Amino acid sequence: MSPPAAQRAVRAAGRHSTNPEDPFASIASAELANAARRVAACFRNESGDAIAPEEVRAVLVDLAQRVARAGREPRQALEGDKRSTGWLGRRLLELLRAELLEAWAVDPPPAPEVVAQLQAVELVRAAVEPVWSDFFNSRLSGPGGLDLVVEVAHDLRSPLTSVLFLAETLQRGQSGPVNEVQHRQLGLIYGAALGLSAVTSDVIELARGGDVLVDAQLSPFSVTEILDSVRDIVSPIAEEKGLSVRVTPPASDHRLGHPLALSRVLLNLTTNALKFTDQGSVEICAIPQGPHQLEFSVRDTGRGISAEALETLYQPFRRTAARRGGYTFSGTGLGLAICRRLVEAMGSTLAVETRADWGTRFGFVLDLPSAGAL
Repeated sequence: MSPPAAQRAVRAAGRHSTNPEDPFASIASAELANAARRVAACFRNESGDAIAPEEVRAVLVDLAQRVARAGREPRQALEGDKRSTGWLGRRLLELLRAELLEAWAVDPPPAPEVVAQLQAVELVRAAVEPVWSDFFNSRLSGPGGLDLVVEVAHDLRSPLTSVLFLAETLQRGQSGPVNEVQHRQLGLIYGAALGLSAVTSDVIELARGGDVLVDAQLSPFSVTEILDSVRDIVSPIAEEKGLSVRVTPPASDHRLGHPLALSRVLLNLTTNALKFTDQGSVEICAIPQGPHQLEFSVRDTGRGISAEALETLYQPFRRTAARRGGYTFSGTGLGLAICRRLVEAMGSTLAVETRADWGTRFGFVLDLPSAGAL
């Protein structure tokens, strides 16, 4: 074992509970045990009283043990608690994977360890999946059809998150030198995965109504951190297209508002701007408009939006001449529909300005009181 790997193992072992009353103590991997504990704590808040905490913990222990065994012997992913089969097992496994990725972002293990762990998670996911061919058609056309679409979107988003993490890790050279061609190819992979991940998130959001503020209460946040985060997420796409992404933060940075919704809107708008810009730049701004108000905008130097397209700009499903009488799925339309609804939920209106050979600018003004120094 290499020195960094040994140090990580020592740190993880030090955090592993030896309390015999701790159900997660039976999990061989301290990393998986700690991730499972965090999921159990969060899932109680998410599910309320719908599912007994004891059942959630039991399923999490089973899933984590399966992942640990599957890393050594793939066939052992099939052996486990029957309660892990179905939507509960899939949802908890998705959250377990997300917790692992979040921990790796702070303390990244060697790339081979990441790949092996993600492969083990995928083996367990396949084992707990129901036989889709037995009920897919009936559920899609029945009263639970919308729920099924959301479940499928969740299942798509989870592996896409893994693709994004691995592509970014490789592109940064953390697994070894990357030549120019490989760097560009990884940028393409990252951009495609980010686009697909955004669509799945939009489908889930639209199913919820498109205007749900996760952070219903006002909370303090840094505007600069949100702008920088959006720029960092889209930077591989911008680099691949040879575009620059600039941010203009306000002087008074710390505000009270809805940071999750704001981040979602700015990320969607910036991703769309990069998609339709071939040369030049994209600028994300937050300009003061008074003591408490900030005007947020995303401006690109793309080709602009035609008058015909403006008429259906916020429609998530658009008619297409290629499929008479049918609809074509538009990631842009869906994303913009979500943006408009979230902006309205935050008490503002999403406006658009566009001209040929000038580009497009989306903007909205939010009332964000100062939060003082954080």
